[in-house]
Amino acid sequence: MLNVSRNRRRRLGVAAAAGGLLAALLTAAPAAAIPDPGDSPAAGKEVSRSAQAEAREAIRSGEIPGQDEVVHSDNIRHVAHVPKDALPGINSDLAFQGRYAFAGNYDGFRIFDISDPKAPKTVAQVLCPGSQNDISVSGDLLFLSTDSSRSDSSCNSTTQPATEKSSWEGMKVFDISDKRNPRYVAAVETACGSHTHTLVPERKNVYIYVSSYSPNAAYPDCRPPHDGISVIKVPRKAPHEAALVGFPVLFPGEGPDGGGNPGAPTNPGVSKTTGCHDLTVLPSKDLAAGACMGDGILFSIKDPERPKVIDRVQDNVNFAFWHSATFNQKADKVVFTDELGGGGGATCNAETGPNRGADGIYDIVGKGDRQKLVFRSYFKIPRHQADTENCVAHNGSLIPVKGKDLMVQAWYQGGVSVWDFTDSSKPKEIAYFERGPLSTEQLLTGGSWSAYYYNGYIYSNDIAKGFDVLRIDDRRTDPARRVHLRELNVQTQPDYFD
Repeated sequence: MLNVSRNRRRRLGVAAAAGGLLAALLTAAPAAAIPDPGDSPAAGKEVSRSAQAEAREAIRSGEIPGQDEVVHSDNIRHVAHVPKDALPGINSDLAFQGRYAFAGNYDGFRIFDISDPKAPKTVAQVLCPGSQNDISVSGDLLFLSTDSSRSDSSCNSTTQPATEKSSWEGMKVFDISDKRNPRYVAAVETACGSHTHTLVPERKNVYIYVSSYSPNAAYPDCRPPHDGISVIKVPRKAPHEAALVGFPVLFPGEGPDGGGNPGAPTNPGVSKTTGCHDLTVLPSKDLAAGACMGDGILFSIKDPERPKVIDRVQDNVNFAFWHSATFNQKADKVVFTDELGGGGGATCNAETGPNRGADGIYDIVGKGDRQKLVFRSYFKIPRHQADTENCVAHNGSLIPVKGKDLMVQAWYQGGVSVWDFTDSSKPKEIAYFERGPLSTEQLLTGGSWSAYYYNGYIYSNDIAKGFDVLRIDDRRTDPARRVHLRELNVQTQPDYFD
């Protein structure tokens, strides 16, 4: 996810939604952000004249698509596009349940009816500002992450400095039993807010693992060391009783920042570990993988309130910011992503090369608490992008085919890539979809934030453009159409063939 500083102050969005759609009534003016590790530029960044000329020439020569032009491999079709509507902010993550898709946005969230994937219909739009609004669903509950400092926990909050003790950041809980009228029912404040979150659902309760980072001694609710994750317990029948139940330490150490990667100057170009960016759990195996800034970890969740680290790896040569993780179906591999440049940089070019801003593929060897992560290879899209296009490895999901390890993944303005890592030493791209650059004059932030496979289609939430639906027709992926899920939160990986 796009990394945002703790003090980010941003435009809150529109005052109302059209057509009877739900929205809170609030607007506010923009202000500047203080850069953090991986922070993305709030506005366009100028590039050199030579880079502008190279972008224009690449378009003329056909090396890259034209500005906003849609291109794709022969085995992918673009079947639907829904532009932004009442929520003009940055589009973020996606979740799915039955015939609905839930799309996060820095200004709130949007619910689509995707019973006909070729013609998605908007069911509701909820204005509830608070970056990133990372989103997930479980039963009648919807969860939103707030990682920007707010005056209070309501959807009518205003921006407020993190240096003020009364400021609020954390998790919000909505009742979505009526999809047309989501109802805000609970909020839980967490240390350093909630950049992302991951559900560990049980029959009676939903546990939430909250990832956050970048503490500061000047922030009363986010002081170092911040070397773990917050755990929230939400009773399904009484979500208003949601509460923090623990803060397990994942990087114990004696220093002021705990025992994670120290970053520079010890490891130049690598983020210091001051928390986790994203976690992925595999409940069927009682496993989780954590992407934690300068570290990748594998841990057990047999006791969901007390996760236990099994193994930890670093890549101080090619990984700048460990961003997210994906298990394969057999749980003998993990794909970690490196969000070099924080989602705002142009890193899909020859200058950066194939091993940075890429995926790192690790085999899991051994059994039980003796399992180890063993590096095998890197994967990066083979299509170079212009220096005016932000592009780096980002959110993706498995495409469920027995005996194969296939994944669809977002690469911001690098588009959507489908790739095969069945041979973890020789990954390869098998399909793609992308738009041309938003600009040939500036480096603007846009492109696909999340690209996930759900019940026969690929869904992508484009930061600037809106909601896209793709269909892949390929003998390698066709068997996945037989797999139908009732619910999908990608960071809570299902057992697709159970």
